[in-house]
Amino acid sequence: MRQCSFVPTLCGFFVFVAPAWSDQPHPDAVPYPDHSKLLVVRDAQGTERPVKTKDDWAARLVHVRANMELVMGPVPDASQRVALDVEQGPDEASKNYIRRKVKFTPEPGDRVPAWLLIPRQLPASGRAPAMLCLHQTNNVGKDEPAGLGGLPSLHYAHELADRGFICLVPDYPSFGEYTYDFKTKDAHFASGTMKAIWNNLRAVDLLESIPQVDKTRIGVIGHSLGGHNALFTAAFDERLKAVVSSCGFTPFHDYYQGKLMGWTSDRYMPRIREIYQNDPDKVPFDFYEILGALAPRGFYSNSPVRDSNFDVAGVHKAFAKASAVYDLFGAKDRLKLVTPDAPHDFPEAQRLEAYDWLKQQLK
Repeated sequence: MRQCSFVPTLCGFFVFVAPAWSDQPHPDAVPYPDHSKLLVVRDAQGTERPVKTKDDWAARLVHVRANMELVMGPVPDASQRVALDVEQGPDEASKNYIRRKVKFTPEPGDRVPAWLLIPRQLPASGRAPAMLCLHQTNNVGKDEPAGLGGLPSLHYAHELADRGFICLVPDYPSFGEYTYDFKTKDAHFASGTMKAIWNNLRAVDLLESIPQVDKTRIGVIGHSLGGHNALFTAAFDERLKAVVSSCGFTPFHDYYQGKLMGWTSDRYMPRIREIYQNDPDKVPFDFYEILGALAPRGFYSNSPVRDSNFDVAGVHKAFAKASAVYDLFGAKDRLKLVTPDAPHDFPEAQRLEAYDWLKQQLK
C-alpha cells in the first residue's frame, strides 16, 4: 500500500547537470598526470598554477568530478529526478526505534528497496540527524546494516538508530531484494557505480523529505563496497556533511599493486578495463582527489592494518595529501584516520568512536 505521510522533494542539492545519459567527452575534463598533487590546477592546455585559495580548489574540484564521470559516466540530468513515489510497509517493533520497509523511484522504471529506521525519542526540536547507511558486498544487502543478518560488526544502521539517528538503508543494485541486470536495465549508465551514486542522491532527497530529519545534519556511512560507495556519493553531493568509510579505499596504485580488475565488473566501473586497460596510470581520477573533494566536510576512515583489499600504506598517503586541501579550509581537524590491528572489518572500538565523531560533526 502506498501512503503519503511524507512528500518527497524534487529539488535537492545537485552538483552537476549533464545531458541525459550523454556519453560524449566531458567539457570540464582536464588530465592530471599525478593525481596525488592536489595543490595544482591545470587549464585545458596543461598549464599548471598552484592552488592557494578556496576558489583555486573549486576550479580543481570541477576537474575531479568531471574526470570521475569519464570513468563512471555522467550524473543524470534533472529530468531523471522524478517523483520518489515512496511506498511504505508496516512498522516493525524495535526497542529504541521504528523499522519500516520502503521503496522509492530513483528514475523512471526503477524501484529501490530500503529500510527506514526512525528513533522513538526525538530531540525537543522534533528533528534529528540522519544517516545514509550503505552495505558491503553480500547477499542480504540492506538487512546487514539494519541488524537483521550478516555480521554483528556491520550493524551500524541499527546501532546509529539506537543512538538517535534517522537511518535510510538502501539495497545496492543486484543485492538483497533489488533484482537488477546491469547488461539490460542498466544499459543507459556507463557503470554500476554511477547507478548506485544516482540512487544514493535520490535517497538523500528522500531523507530531506522526512519531517523528522534535520536537513542540515545528514551524513553517510558504509563498509567495503559501502565504504567507497559513500565516498563516491559524497564527492557529488555536498548535502552529506559527514562521511564514514570503513575498509573502503586505497589509491589505485596501492590496490593489489595496481591490479585493477576488481574494480571493473558491471557492478562497478567497466571502463577501467575497456578504456583504461586496467592501468592506474591511465585512470583519470584517484582517491587522493576524492578525499580532497570532501573538504571541508568531516571524513572518518577505519582502515585496518590487516585489510587485504585496501592497503593501509596507500590510505596513509592519501590522507597526507588530502590534509593540504583541508588546511585551505582551516578544517584539518575534520579529517580522521584510524588504523586498528584488524582484518577487513569494522571493530567495535572504531565503530563506537565513529558514532561519537558523527555526533560532533552533525551537532
